[in-house]
Amino acid sequence: MLDKLARIITIPLEFITRYFKALVLLLIVAVLLISTKGTTTQKPNLAKLYLYGPIFESESFQDQINKILQNPSIKGALLMIDSPGGTISASVELSDMVASLAKKMPVVAYVRGVMASGSYYAGMMASKIYANRGALIGSIGVIFSGVNIAPLMDKLGIKTQGVAKGAYKEVGTFMREWTPQEKQYLNGLLNEQYGIFVSDVAKARHLDPKDAPAFAEGKIFSAKQALFLKLIDRVSTYDEAIKALEHLSAVKNPIWLQKDKLEIFMDKFFKSSSQALAQVLSYQMR
Repeated sequence: MLDKLARIITIPLEFITRYFKALVLLLIVAVLLISTKGTTTQKPNLAKLYLYGPIFESESFQDQINKILQNPSIKGALLMIDSPGGTISASVELSDMVASLAKKMPVVAYVRGVMASGSYYAGMMASKIYANRGALIGSIGVIFSGVNIAPLMDKLGIKTQGVAKGAYKEVGTFMREWTPQEKQYLNGLLNEQYGIFVSDVAKARHLDPKDAPAFAEGKIFSAKQALFLKLIDRVSTYDEAIKALEHLSAVKNPIWLQKDKLEIFMDKFFKSSSQALAQVLSYQMR
């Protein structure tokens, strides 16, 4: 009885596994054929960019920009921001990307939540910066931090060993307390990075670098304060930001760039597949 029940379950699974790729391909073709019937193609003239969450890489953001540039009919972009920042290198790359795009078309940044540190570095290169009244903006500064687990290692009776060449090769190690020389070395690096950050902000926002103690120093500001310091252009609603983009782009009949039908289908397919798999695993583990 158990063998028969097992076969009833395993036969469909074997079939799905063997012909999974073919089934997916057929489903994709069917969806594309059905979705294209009776539809008219309208060229998009506006697009949205998303900068959400911590910034650790720039490839995904570049992909968004590439998709916009592949549509020559697009006249402007709305950059949606809600990010606490991230690594210096990735933030600088994003900043350069936004600056390059802003030379080709109007880019209006809209701050939904947080535009801080690295995300401010990227968003400040937009043509205009709008933020809702509850947004937080700023944190113009740099930080390098770490932990010292030496006391814990001592309690556990664990000792480290290794060979290093170069007086500063172990800078930033968490195996011991940093030496005064190492701290001084790191402070020099941070001073340089901070100077570049402040200089770029001042240039992008037409500020005096000498006023850095007011608009920088790692301070976080409310939208109203950021407007007073000229870190943003307006405290506004989402709809007002869209209207501003339409005006700057000279677009009267906005048609937003949408995800490809294949992208939408695959998103839904994998989401539903993941949910179904989770349900099966949950059932089997009960």
